[in-house]
Amino acid sequence: MVTARDKSLESLRFPTYIRAALAHARYEPIEEDATIFATIPDFDGLWAIGDTREAAEKELASVLEGWVLLGIAHHHPIPIVDGIDLNVHAVA
Repeated sequence: MVTARDKSLESLRFPTYIRAALAHARYEPIEEDATIFATIPDFDGLWAIGDTREAAEKELASVLEGWVLLGIAHHHPIPIVDGIDLNVHAVA
């Protein structure tokens, strides 16, 4: 039986996961157009670009949220970040 406390803890896991993943982000300047390229290791195909580091981070957070939710919806493996596992596991 899932309790209200369990649901409350579950709702905290997603934003905690996003913050933890963003803490691993890498930012690289693109000299040709003075933008910032942002990515997170182990998140295949996930990247963002912004005019500043702050803009790139904001865009990366948005892209990351969608990437994770889409991955969960399609049962794709989601990287475990700092011990936080958002993967849906089958119950026997």
